[in-house]
Amino acid sequence: MENTVTAEPAMNSTDPSLRPGYGRLLRTRGAWTFLLPGFAARQPFAMLTLSIVLLVRHTTGSYGAAGAAAAVTGVSMALFAPYSGRLADRHGQRAVLVPGVLVHALAALALTALALAHAPLWALFAAAVPTGASVPQIGPMVRARWGVKLKDSPLMTTAAAFESVTDELTFVLGPLLATALCTAVDPAAGLVAEATLTLLGGLLFAAGRSTQPPVSRDGGHARVRHASALRVPGVRVLVAVFLGIGSVFGGMQVSLAAFSESIGHPGLNGVLYGVFAAGNMLSGLVCGAVAWRTSPRRRLVLAYTALALVASTLWTAHSVPVLGGLGLLTGACIAPSLITGYTLVETLVPAGARTEAFTWMTGAVAFGQAAAVTVAGQLEDRLGDGAGFLVPMAGTVLALAVLVALRSRLAARPRGRAVARGVGHREAAAVD
Repeated sequence: MENTVTAEPAMNSTDPSLRPGYGRLLRTRGAWTFLLPGFAARQPFAMLTLSIVLLVRHTTGSYGAAGAAAAVTGVSMALFAPYSGRLADRHGQRAVLVPGVLVHALAALALTALALAHAPLWALFAAAVPTGASVPQIGPMVRARWGVKLKDSPLMTTAAAFESVTDELTFVLGPLLATALCTAVDPAAGLVAEATLTLLGGLLFAAGRSTQPPVSRDGGHARVRHASALRVPGVRVLVAVFLGIGSVFGGMQVSLAAFSESIGHPGLNGVLYGVFAAGNMLSGLVCGAVAWRTSPRRRLVLAYTALALVASTLWTAHSVPVLGGLGLLTGACIAPSLITGYTLVETLVPAGARTEAFTWMTGAVAFGQAAAVTVAGQLEDRLGDGAGFLVPMAGTVLALAVLVALRSRLAARPRGRAVARGVGHREAAAVD
């Protein structure tokens, strides 16, 4: 039997009592039934890459090897995430989540055992592939549930901001927890905890069946409805944008770890990364509270320009206070770009393909992060002295060039027509 999810009525934005805001968003009927489990289920995601880097660095003595193992995980997730999203759109979130978290827990534990046994690098890569491929896409699934609940409500921008803040809160807590476990308990403790939390949190989120998007089983329109969201030109532009954001996350993770170890205080790694994520979270809160008058496309260009400029200064920092301050500013520039990008997905992609579209975004971040971890690890091994911070600069500058050149593709398509090149809208109805 299909789930029935009712959308919140559209609001009259001229009524001050109905303006978008976090309070009104959190009063959305049924929201807490997926918000709390969703927060628990996505927490381990922020621990995965750093836990792998710290464990493999401990067992091999090389940031290059650690970065490569983490990169394989990220690339695997980036490649498989869109298919996971498409399967969730087609068969339901629960059908994808339950087997996925089981596979992920087993694969992560296998990777841990191989690292502790000093297995060759190819064996770590072999275990990293299923570990990354099975990462549960909780963030996109939560965003898809918001999309069904809110539809065309002005609260959608607020929901995008809220989800960005939630993601960043996990990236404040996750690295701190991973660093504490790996440095104070055991180098393997971070990855073991990640596998355990993923399993428990994922099963808890999957149990909330009443709020998951309904599954369409129309045979006659299946081919159009399930065409890839990547065929929308604007989605491809956003993928490039999010690749650049991933380069910031990956470059910061490796470079902050190397910097903290170089000054003899490895425990500062989690603190510095937490400051970086805190900047992201705080700016996300502000973005969600502002009633924007500028178009999302213009906001994205402005926010991303600021991100590229600030990220280009990271390599100059050689002290904890300066690096903390620049990290805070870099994080503050990321949230507006992420929030606006996810808001644009809502206007570019029909509801039947949004989970897949969101997973392309998170997959792009993961792929960019994976590439950045690899390159930054090699730079730190060979050059040291903060060379890994050059990666966020290069990634964001290249992505900004793509965004500026192709920004016209981010214009929203009319809702009542087939959306660009093969991704269809729902069947025509009287209200379209």
